[in-house]
Amino acid sequence: MDFVLNKIHKQLDNHRSLDQHQNDLKRKVMELNGVKEDTDSRINAELQPRKKLKTEVQIWLENVERINVEVQNLNEQIGESITLTRGFHAEDVLKRTREVEELIQQGKFEEGLVVDHPQWIGQVLSTTTLSGESAKACLEEIWQCLTDDEVGKIGVWGMGGVGKTSIMKLINNQLLKETGKFHFVIWITVSKDKSISKLQKDMASKIGISFCGDEDEITRAGMLFETLSRKSRLVMILDDIWEEVSLEKVGIPEPSTGSKLVLTTRSFDVCRKMSCRAIKVKPLVEKESWKLFSEKVGRDILNIPGVEPIAKKIAKRCAGLPLGVITVASCMKGIDDLSEWRNALKELSEHKQSVNGLEDEAFQQLRFSYDRLKDPKLQHCFLSCALYPEDWRIEERDLVQIWIAEGLVEEMDSRQAEFDRGHAIMNKLLSNCLLEVFQGSDNDRSIRMHDLVRDMALHITSAKPRFLVKADMGLREPPKVQEWSEDLEKVSLMWNGELEVLYPLEMSPPKCPMLTTLLLPGCGIKSIPEGFFNHMDGLKILKLSLNPIKSLPNSISNLKNLTALLLAYCDHLEYVPSLSKLRVLKELDLRGTKIKEVPHGMQNLSSLKCLDLKHSIVLEIPNGILSKLSCLQILNVSETLVSGKEVGKLKKLEMVEGRFYDFQDLSMYLQAFHGREEPPKYIIHMGKRPFPAAILTTKGIELGDSNIFNQIMLPRDIEELYAGNCTFCCHANYPLFSSGGL
Repeated sequence: MDFVLNKIHKQLDNHRSLDQHQNDLKRKVMELNGVKEDTDSRINAELQPRKKLKTEVQIWLENVERINVEVQNLNEQIGESITLTRGFHAEDVLKRTREVEELIQQGKFEEGLVVDHPQWIGQVLSTTTLSGESAKACLEEIWQCLTDDEVGKIGVWGMGGVGKTSIMKLINNQLLKETGKFHFVIWITVSKDKSISKLQKDMASKIGISFCGDEDEITRAGMLFETLSRKSRLVMILDDIWEEVSLEKVGIPEPSTGSKLVLTTRSFDVCRKMSCRAIKVKPLVEKESWKLFSEKVGRDILNIPGVEPIAKKIAKRCAGLPLGVITVASCMKGIDDLSEWRNALKELSEHKQSVNGLEDEAFQQLRFSYDRLKDPKLQHCFLSCALYPEDWRIEERDLVQIWIAEGLVEEMDSRQAEFDRGHAIMNKLLSNCLLEVFQGSDNDRSIRMHDLVRDMALHITSAKPRFLVKADMGLREPPKVQEWSEDLEKVSLMWNGELEVLYPLEMSPPKCPMLTTLLLPGCGIKSIPEGFFNHMDGLKILKLSLNPIKSLPNSISNLKNLTALLLAYCDHLEYVPSLSKLRVLKELDLRGTKIKEVPHGMQNLSSLKCLDLKHSIVLEIPNGILSKLSCLQILNVSETLVSGKEVGKLKKLEMVEGRFYDFQDLSMYLQAFHGREEPPKYIIHMGKRPFPAAILTTKGIELGDSNIFNQIMLPRDIEELYAGNCTFCCHANYPLFSSGGL
């Protein structure tokens, strides 16, 4: 009898402790799922072509899914149990908790998530439908040459905009389907200004070779040659070659053992000099041009009396170039005024011939589409796309951020409204076919410029507005002193990872009083001469993100027109000079830097709209600073302590992520925004916990590790509440949809 009573007593004890054990398990499962969310984000970043998930990662992901199902089933079993039998589940809960803790430890994967994929043969590319019989005939002829063992090198040539790259993208994708014919397909975009060194680096990244950085071109060529020679039945596609390329200097073996080299170029001479079987892509015939033009404009417009004869003349002016036909037709889509059609024909007929190697016909059509934008701000928005490297995937949000900082998007009441206006501008450029969507949804997309469109934009900016663009060109030496001319308006040297030095130390600082935009992300810059910015009074945007620079020169303090200082993930940066004079600064991005305190003079930034200190080591923002930043709309300081009372004084705030000192702080923040029609979105962490919880919504609160014995007030619209080890009256660790609160 005593044995039975002891057993019952033990189960009652287990019953009483089961709730705590369940809470512990729920907290651990939430932590595990947070680790999984982070792992999924890492997978998206690391799982590139030629890579596959490590087996241990795949097993871990399966185990996470399994444990989630098992915990859910266990919770259902406990819920269905009577009081006397609930205690029997205590051991199961503890066992699952130990398993979850082990999975959390296993999920760190400090040595990466992916390995090389031995079965990789290439990358599928985005394609468009071919127009005209000539293009289709060329595609068939190229395919026949690829299957002909007697042909090793193929040169696809024709005018810019005639469709060479479009044809080769279709060939590339077809080769990937025909896995029995070729083992490897490598696509390299060469472009006009690409150096041998940059070409070698691009090729190395495609075949999995890592250069140390100190090899000369001959050594790199040898490394490429050795690796490529071991790959039988390989197709190497070199797109957009402007002049003869020495295969030996780059490190490309002469095709043999079933391998092929295919290049696209605008010059027959390039095909001849490189001993290629030349295949010409001819323009559309007049009937095909008209068919494509009418499809893009629409029959509803062409049926308007008097429009069709003019439209046919405009289509004829496009010289059979699909790019030109599509671009011009897109400009005229929806135009139902006959006088506008007559004027368009006149404008297109009067356009001057191009220079510097741009084809006359293609340039005329693209320039016509550019001029039809009419609005100078819209034209400047388009031209700023050319600041990015050729064939670059441009994140729309990144580009709109530059438009806003430059003043090309008019100032509005909210940050979101400004981005919406930027999105509308982007849609206009896309609808005129001057840009094209690279990928993504309507709200999260990236875009690109056709290489010929970019050539046209750079041709325009060689005069006024004046640009200096040497983006992603493998530069090791900075631009020459004379290139920093006094009439420069925008400079982009982005993604020249070996540049290191921005300007010769022994030379006087450049005099560029008209310069408004300086884009230098990912250039390997370690230092900037102290007086470099002395004569750049007009500078509005300075982007130095992802550089190993340790300190910024004091001359930045005098850039009184600066609106955006973007220093994200300069992970060696420890010193930023005084910002007290930068009274028109609107955006300050210090994410991932090593500065320990907010820069001197922060309280004077009365125009600041966006402050980002995420992933920095700034411990707190001292009292008295935030309350003076009355224009602040976005505050992202997730690991930094801030005063909830001061944040509550920011009446224009749209989004805050930060850490409050205590619950009194939280209460003062909530009271400040109580009753506001559109309160800010928020992710709020409490206390000094070193690692914030992964809150997945934009209306969430992490309470920290405390005991709360009284009911706390929560915002009415809260979607997620992370309670950690707190004891309080609400259910912890679950997203909470509150019907009460402030």
